[in-house]
Amino acid sequence: MAAGELVARWGLRWGRRRFNADIAEGRSERGDAAPGGERGPRVAVLLPQTFMNDAGRSVGPARGSLRVPLERVVVIHDEIDLPFGEIRTRLGGGLAGHNGLKSLKRELGSGDFLRVRAGVGRPDSTDPEIVSAWVLGRFSESREQVADLVDRTCTEVQRVLADPAARAGEQA
Repeated sequence: MAAGELVARWGLRWGRRRFNADIAEGRSERGDAAPGGERGPRVAVLLPQTFMNDAGRSVGPARGSLRVPLERVVVIHDEIDLPFGEIRTRLGGGLAGHNGLKSLKRELGSGDFLRVRAGVGRPDSTDPEIVSAWVLGRFSESREQVADLVDRTCTEVQRVLADPAARAGEQA
C-alpha cells in the first residue's frame, strides 16, 4: 500500500515488470518542494511479486542492476513488535524472526539497510499460525486508520530521502 502511495505522490508510473517485481522509476518530489515543482532525488519504487519470505530475490538483483549503494536502500515493512500506527526508522538492526528481512539481508549481503517500520501490532497469541494469519490477513482497524498509517509511513520515507542525516539512527 505504501509503495503505491509513493508512486502516486511522486507522479511516477509503474513500468514493465522487472526483477520479479513491479517497478516505478523517476524523481521524487521532496516534501518541502518549492512551488516551482523542484524534483527530489532519483528513486526506484520496487514492489516484489515474490512471496514476502523471498523478497530479497527481487531486491538483490534490482539493486545490482540499478547500481544502488546499500546505504540508499530503504525498505518499508510491517512490524508486529510496534503497536498499530507507530512508525520507526532504523538503520540495520536485528531481524526479529521476520523472514522477509532475512531474505533481504541474505541477498543484499548485509542487514545494514534503512528500514521504515510500520507498526501493525501483535495478536494476543504466540502461536506461529495465529501470528502468520495476523500479518498476512486483513487489517481489523478502520480504513481511515489504515490510510493514516500508510500516509504517515510515506511521509517518513520522504523525510529520510530528503535528510541524509536521518539515515544515521533510529527515529520515533
